[in-house]
Amino acid sequence: MPESTQMVGRVSALLRALAATESDGLTTTEVARATGLPRPTVHRLLESLAEEGMVDRDGRTGRWFLGPELYVLGARAASRFAVTDDAASAVRRLAEATGESAFFSVRRGDETVVLLRQDGSFPIRSFVLYEGARFPLGVVSAGIVLLAYLSEHEIADYLARADLTQAWGETHSEAAIRERIRLTRERGWSLNPGLVVEGSWGMAAAVFDGDGSPRWALTLTGVQGRFVPDRQAELGHLLLAEAHHLSRALS
Repeated sequence: MPESTQMVGRVSALLRALAATESDGLTTTEVARATGLPRPTVHRLLESLAEEGMVDRDGRTGRWFLGPELYVLGARAASRFAVTDDAASAVRRLAEATGESAFFSVRRGDETVVLLRQDGSFPIRSFVLYEGARFPLGVVSAGIVLLAYLSEHEIADYLARADLTQAWGETHSEAAIRERIRLTRERGWSLNPGLVVEGSWGMAAAVFDGDGSPRWALTLTGVQGRFVPDRQAELGHLLLAEAHHLSRALS
């Protein structure tokens, strides 16, 4: 691998590791552990990124965080990835109408990335998802619904190269995922019945671009008792209505 390409990969890994910590930050050692890179290499890269404002270090704790320059760049990129008033409004309406936590995610290659979160009024919440969280297609409800509405060729190609059981267990075998795809297409929305964290359930609806491709997802998450079968139908109706409206707005 060319040295410049390797460097880009290492920097990207560092930034993703910091993004995955929510607001807690990471020590240099923790960043090294999360990325699999040598600690001296991590320290050198973080210091260089700090000079550019890409990361920031708490002088008291020594923990690293994403920096202010990334906020500026992210704000500029927001419209490109549909973090618009329409998406924010849809997430807010879902949270207010249901009391659950609502999310807006984007498909990026073989992953889904959470872009927006809005918590509802119900006091018990699930914290599996957060802004910046990444999951493979087929994992969590957003990943299930986006995978379900790809073409049969794309689904087969993805499942042929993605072994989700190693990281996510037998509940993510190809047979299990294909059954969830079938149910998602039948209902219109996907269901994650506590497959990632026991007791933490989620539902999602796909948002389509102008070409009819599933590019984004709206999600509701909460505790198991809030997702009983009768209420699933109600939540699914709300998700599909908002997803349809947003698909039209973003296409």
